Amino acid sequence: MPRWLPRAMVLALALFACFQLGSWAFHQLIGLLINILIAFFLALAIEPAVGRMAARGMRRGLATFLVFFAVLIAGAGFIVLLGSMLAGQIVDMVEDFPQYLDSVIRWINDSFHTELSRVEVQDSLLRSDWLRKYVQNSASGVLDISATVLGGLFKLLTIFLFSFYFAADGPRLRRAICSVLPPAKQTEVLRAWEIAVDKTGGYLYSRGLMALISGIAHYILLEILGVPYAPALAVWVGLVSQFIPTIGTYLAGALPMLIAFTVNPWYALWVLGFVVIYQQFENYVLQPKLTSKTVDIHPAVAFGSVVAGTALLGAVGALIAIPAVATLQAFLGAYVKRYTVTDDPRVHGHRLRDGRAFARVRHIWRRGRNAPAAGSGGRDAGADTDGGS
Repeated sequence: MPRWLPRAMVLALALFACFQLGSWAFHQLIGLLINILIAFFLALAIEPAVGRMAARGMRRGLATFLVFFAVLIAGAGFIVLLGSMLAGQIVDMVEDFPQYLDSVIRWINDSFHTELSRVEVQDSLLRSDWLRKYVQNSASGVLDISATVLGGLFKLLTIFLFSFYFAADGPRLRRAICSVLPPAKQTEVLRAWEIAVDKTGGYLYSRGLMALISGIAHYILLEILGVPYAPALAVWVGLVSQFIPTIGTYLAGALPMLIAFTVNPWYALWVLGFVVIYQQFENYVLQPKLTSKTVDIHPAVAFGSVVAGTALLGAVGALIAIPAVATLQAFLGAYVKRYTVTDDPRVHGHRLRDGRAFARVRHIWRRGRNAPAAGSGGRDAGADTDGGS
């Protein structure tokens, strides 16, 4: 046996053990890593506001606290508005349920010539086995729901703590990262960090402005139609349509349509038409003007990045996909060499028919081939003349 073979076997086993240990640790910490990633992008989003407040003499810790406090107040207000709307709708449905049940029973009796009554239907429902099993399952599922809620609150607390650290100690974190890199790499890291701050903050701020405009427009429509809970529905439409990619518009418009349908079925059609028209106005007029200087990426690239982010990280990936791709595109733009596009009609979508296409290509090829040859020939001729003289 060669002397190096036992050592190589031990080294291979050690590497395999390290790989297995790293894979196990990664799968155990994947939740924490995702929370840290969310916190990092949240810190990048609030960095411009914190930086402006710190530039005016305020401490970064206090500035970060004030920004987070404003975000929490806005989120709590949205939850209170939406909760009051849902609670009011549930109360109305419970109060009107006997009337709905009477109308359904009346229709069944008239259509099928039966003699049902509300008391019999209620007694049969209360004494049914499926209702008793449903109540038992619901009682056993209360603990699961409580554990899920507590886990969600713990995740939110973790995200806010990490994002507060990233935003409040941003300069110290950048110095710590740059201290282990050579000067050339430090410049690239700082440049990438600055681009990420600009793109992420610009994306969220532009989305917030579009959410405000969308909410005001839909609030005016709902007030004109007399739909209840117009402020809460306007806030719902503005936030959901802007911060849930791809399907957010349809989710946002479904709830106002449902509430408007309870008032008047025709109002639901008015809301649907307004949602469609406003979406076209936003896509082709409002969004290009607001995002041209912040997140200037092609719609197809944005859609593909959202799909890829959803496949990788779920809802989190869908939220951070667009600013991440915009940051990567802006960072790589400085290193991609670009050339002048040739003057060819096919570049503009025109086709050359018959034999003109081949003649055009041959002419361009000959011109590119003969131009350097003519210049070198002139220089050679001049050199021969000088040598002859």
